[in-house]
Amino acid sequence: MLKGKHIILGITGGIAAYKCATLTRLLVKAGAEVQVIMTPNAKQFIQPLTLSTLSGKPVISEFFTANTGQWNSHVDLGLWADALVIAPATASTIGKMANGVADNMLVTTYLSAKAPVFVAPSMDLDMMRHPSTLRNLELLRSYGNHIIEPTAGELASHLIGKGRMEEPENIVKVLDNFFKVNEDLKDKRVLITAGPTVEKIDPVRYISNFSSGKMGFALAEECASRGAQVTLVAGPVSLKTENAGIRRIDVTTALEMHEAVMNELPDSDAVILCAAVADYRVEHIADKKIKREKTENPVIQLTPNPDIARSVGQSKRPGQVTVGFALETDNENVNAQGKLERKNLNFIVMNSMRDKNAGFQVDTNKVTIFTDKGETIEGECKSKRDVAHDIIDVLHKYLDQQ
Repeated sequence: MLKGKHIILGITGGIAAYKCATLTRLLVKAGAEVQVIMTPNAKQFIQPLTLSTLSGKPVISEFFTANTGQWNSHVDLGLWADALVIAPATASTIGKMANGVADNMLVTTYLSAKAPVFVAPSMDLDMMRHPSTLRNLELLRSYGNHIIEPTAGELASHLIGKGRMEEPENIVKVLDNFFKVNEDLKDKRVLITAGPTVEKIDPVRYISNFSSGKMGFALAEECASRGAQVTLVAGPVSLKTENAGIRRIDVTTALEMHEAVMNELPDSDAVILCAAVADYRVEHIADKKIKREKTENPVIQLTPNPDIARSVGQSKRPGQVTVGFALETDNENVNAQGKLERKNLNFIVMNSMRDKNAGFQVDTNKVTIFTDKGETIEGECKSKRDVAHDIIDVLHKYLDQQ
C-alpha cells in the first residue's frame, strides 16, 4: 500500500537516527518516494549523504541552500506529502511540535503538513516518563497525530526501560496498515449527526446542552479519510470540517435534524447518531423577549421532540447499519444496552459522565461499545480522533458482513 506514496521522513538528533538508514531503504523498497528532512543535530548522528543516497533525493535541513540560495518551501513539502514520519522524535522536538515552536525546517514543515503525522519517540526512560513529555505526547494525540509507542529494552544510557524507538520494520508496517485501512470504506455512504440541537424559548433564549460536536466531527473525518462518502448533519457548533469531501447539512432544532436524517436515510449504508438531541422543545415560542418584570414565575410548557434514533431503527432497511450513542450518569451499562435494543441499533457507544476527560467539551473520550451480538468492547481514554478510529473499525466489520 506504500507504492507511489510521498513520505517525508523527519530525523531528529537522537542516537536512534542511525536506524533511519534502514527505515529509508525499507520505505523505498516498498515503493514510496521519500524526502528526508533532518534537524541540525540529527546530522551529528548520521550523515546526510547516506540518506540522500538511499532516498535518491537531496536531504533538506535548512530553509535555504547555502551555496545556491534555493528556498526550501515548507508549505510545498506539506502539500506534497501523503504522510509525515518523525523518527526518532526526541523530547525536544516533541515539545516543539506540541507547542508550535517552529525554529527549524522540520517543525515548520510539520505545522504546514496536511497529511497524517506519525511520531516515533526515542529517549532515555526518565525523559520518556517525565510529566512534561507525557503531557506533550498527549497534546500531539489530541491534535490527531499518531504516536508509534517506543519499546522497552536496553537504552543508550545502558539502563533498561521504555524509550527505544520502534524498529524500522514495524514503523513501515504501521504505515502500510494505515494506508490499507484508508480504503476500507471506499464508496460506502455514511450519514452522521453531530453537536447539540437548540430549542428556542423566545428570540433571545433557548434550551440546549453542552455538546461541542467534537466526537461527531471526528467520526466524519475518520470515515472520509477511509474513503466513505460522508453526509454530516450538524447542530449549531463552531467546528469546521477539514476534509473537503464531507457534505455538511447545518440544522438548529431537533425537528430540523429529524427531517434531514430521514431524508438522507434511504441512500445511506450506515447511520451514526452521535448528536446530543434535545428530548423536548418549547410548545409555544414567545415572539418577543419574555420580560422578568412582567412574569414573576414563568412556566414554559415543553413537548417531546421526535426520537431520531427510534425513527431510524423503525425505518432501516436490511443491510443498513445503525449506530447510537449513550451518555450516561448512572446505571451506565444497563441503560446503554436497553437503548441498543429499544432503538433497533447494531451497536451503541456508551460514555459515562463519571469518567474524567470524557464527554462534553473536551478533546478526549473513553467509551464502551455494546453490540447486538452480545459483545462488549472496552476502550481507553484517548483523543476523540483515536476513539473515532476504534468506532469505525467496528462499523467496518459490520459493513463487511452485509
